[in-house]
This record gives sequence, C-alpha cells and structure tokens, in this order.
Amino acid sequence: MTDDIQGSCSAFHQSRCLGSGPLPQLARQVMELLPGCEREQVLIFDDQSGKQIDLDWRGSSEEVLARLYSGASVTPGHPAARGRGRPRLGVVSREITLLPRHWAWLNAQPGGASVALRKLVEDARRQNGMQDRVRQAQEACYGFITAMAGNLPGFEEAARALFAGRQDKFETVAASWPQDIGNHARQLAAAAFP
Repeated sequence: MTDDIQGSCSAFHQSRCLGSGPLPQLARQVMELLPGCEREQVLIFDDQSGKQIDLDWRGSSEEVLARLYSGASVTPGHPAARGRGRPRLGVVSREITLLPRHWAWLNAQPGGASVALRKLVEDARRQNGMQDRVRQAQEACYGFITAMAGNLPGFEEAARALFAGRQDKFETVAASWPQDIGNHARQLAAAAFP
C-alpha cells in the first residue's frame, strides 16, 4: 500500500496542517495529537505525487505502524524471493509491449534491448527534465487542492492558473484560503512555476 512513498508526507485535519515528514513519523505524530475518533478525519498526502494515503488508525501506534508496513515486499527475517534482473543494483524486470519493428531495432543495438532502452530513457530524462518537474509539481498540487480546496472560493481559478503557469494569480487565490491549506498549496506549486 505504501511501498512507493519515499519522501515527505503531510497530514491535515480539517484546514489545519498537523505536520509533515516521513510517513511513519507522521503517523506517530497524528496519533499523539488526536484521539481515535478524530484520526478518521485526517487526510494524509504524499507531497511528491499529491495522492492521498489511507491509514487504518485502529489500535495502538505499534499496530498502526505494523499495518503500514504489512504490504512491504520484504519483512524482517524473510528476504524477498530472488527474481530476474539485478535487484541489488535496483534493476527491476517488467513487461513492455512493442511492435515487431521496434523489437528488431532494439535487439540490433549494441548491448541488446535492455541497454538500448536504458539509454533512451536516460536521454529523454535529460532532455525533458524541467518539463517533467513542472508537470509533476502541477499534478501534486492539483491533487492536494482538489481534496482540500475543491469547495473553497476560487478553486477553479487557481487550478487554471496552476496549469497556465500564472504564479501571481495562483498565489493570490491560494492566499484567500485557510492559512495552512494556502501555504501548502503554494509550497507544492513552487516547482510548477519555473
């Protein structure tokens, strides 16, 4: 459930930011701040993607954290099954679908299809790095504001400004929202306005 969350997350209760940080630390913080029934109203966001993270708040902090890691591929004392590729180097085997002419071209490249694909991906990342960061920031911010400010005045205007690259307009609208929501929205949107 949470294996792909590597960076910072932020927790909100109504319009108040309870904190930001790594998910396990943030979960402990929420449990210390709020009684059980109020935790169900907490919204946690992955700051990198803007996606919401659902936690099962039942039980002790140890039980909540144990469930948090229950979906992990490796548990202490039980290493993951060894698969194809070079997992120690971070190489992951996945399936892709290409036309026969694409496979023929890839297989004819020095080092074969895998090496050629890695080179193509790295070249694309270098060439499109800024565009990718802007798009990712827009999507993360939009995910957050949709959940937290979707019913607030100016939401549509802020969303249009976000995707049009109009930082001044976005910040003006976000400043009219509750302080923690507006501040977090502006923080997430910062990379969307190069």
